[in-house]
Amino acid sequence: MIRELEVLLAALRFFTRLPVPAWVGHSHQQLERAARYFPLVGILVGGIGALVTLAADRVLPASLSILAGMTATVLVTGAMHEDGLADAADGFGGDRDRGRVLEIMKDSRIGSFGAIAIALTLLAKFNALTQIEVRGGRALLAHALIAGHALSRLAPTTLICALDYAREDEGAKSRPLTRRLAAGELGVAALFGLAPCALLTGPMVWVAIGLAATVTALAARYFVHRIAGYTGDCLCASQPVAELAFYVGLLCESS
Repeated sequence: MIRELEVLLAALRFFTRLPVPAWVGHSHQQLERAARYFPLVGILVGGIGALVTLAADRVLPASLSILAGMTATVLVTGAMHEDGLADAADGFGGDRDRGRVLEIMKDSRIGSFGAIAIALTLLAKFNALTQIEVRGGRALLAHALIAGHALSRLAPTTLICALDYAREDEGAKSRPLTRRLAAGELGVAALFGLAPCALLTGPMVWVAIGLAATVTALAARYFVHRIAGYTGDCLCASQPVAELAFYVGLLCESS
């Protein structure tokens, strides 16, 4: 039990800026097993976003409350997913050669493709959440945030299980996360990722889950076609894209 708690806290430390006890320590072994808890971290991040949104909604207009919640989730995660999205967009948009794509992704500077990808994704997410609040009220918005952040973190977990790591360098920051999960570990991740969807009722949730899964599958196919696998940036980028797809799915069915 203590060992599993250490792995969970290691996942929390790696994927958020939240403090964890010093006794957790640092080890590659912890990170190698952390992928099973990606969706559980998503539940926490989505919960924080929902709480901030609801609290801000008491004194601010709905649009500003949603922005406050989005800002909270970005701050909690240190914008790591947005950063990965930008790097992936720069890489795939910057060149067709596999080697150059991987090289561009390692560049920490954000180019035109990266800036546009972040801007459009955040704008689309804001508008989707605004429409969810308009059509379903505060409760649906809060539940959608929790479910969306949890389910979308199944995307990188699935990529780790299904694809090969595209880089050969052993020193990459995400390298410990590239170990393929066993069936039981993937089952744990799926449980945490899908459980919050029970907060949502009606057939719209199945449309949202299906759309997020479809987008993840298309991303996996694209990554294999372009670079024969995935990188850490690909893992990070898959999360906000799957999250956005989930919110759009909710709106497709409820319109």
